[in-house]
Amino acid sequence: MIDTLNYYNITMTVLALAGGACAGSFINAAAMRTVAEKKWWGSERSACDSCGHILCTVDLVPLLSFIALKGRCRYCKARIKPRHFVAEVISGTLTAALFLRWGFSYAMLMGVFVLWFSLFNSLTDFENGYIYDVWALSLGAIGLVLRVIGGWQAVIDGILGGALGFGLIALIILVSRGGMGWGDALLMAGVGCAVGWKYCAFGMYLGFIAGGVVVIPLMAAKKLKRKDAVPLGPFLAIGCVLALFAGSALVRHFAEIIGYNPGWPWW
Repeated sequence: MIDTLNYYNITMTVLALAGGACAGSFINAAAMRTVAEKKWWGSERSACDSCGHILCTVDLVPLLSFIALKGRCRYCKARIKPRHFVAEVISGTLTAALFLRWGFSYAMLMGVFVLWFSLFNSLTDFENGYIYDVWALSLGAIGLVLRVIGGWQAVIDGILGGALGFGLIALIILVSRGGMGWGDALLMAGVGCAVGWKYCAFGMYLGFIAGGVVVIPLMAAKKLKRKDAVPLGPFLAIGCVLALFAGSALVRHFAEIIGYNPGWPWW
């Protein structure tokens, strides 16, 4: 029985890793084409960033192709942008980690959607400083639809999460007079609808900490000025993904004071 269970866990973890890497490859391509104002659906084909040669199947196997080709195009030998491989590693590793944390459950499904949509928004925000509203809000719509399975309490929790995420960032935008973008508010509205208000609160908290850990040393080293624009989306995404793993423990820690459980589907 133990051997069978271990075999199942190993198999599912590998499948989650592979599936997550495939999703990361697609998400990266979609983000790049969206920023470049190109189609990422239909008959559009992947091509080398340097020579423009249309890539075939053996060039596009997530993780393995980059390693086998030693990070270079098979046709022109130019270096492949590391972001392709990094996106696949991040998505694959974290998707597998979500399975190990939550098993095959609604919590894992919700977490995967949050991870993948957050990765897309992080990539576009990092590249051109823009979070695309439709992608941010689509996550919220999917999250609320999934929450119907958990009952009206779960739906209300999602609505409160969306309101908290949007409202807090909107307040910061108004107080700072544009120090942050409205895309960040919509991103957190979408994430909040998916994860609920408690996970949303911890996600934003951890995201601001992640931002501080990176930005403050850069400012101290004078490599970043106070008025320089810093994309906040990737840090908020990091915080929200961290909350998927640590949120339940944090909520239960404070439950003795505030009397709340993690909520569906994070039991």
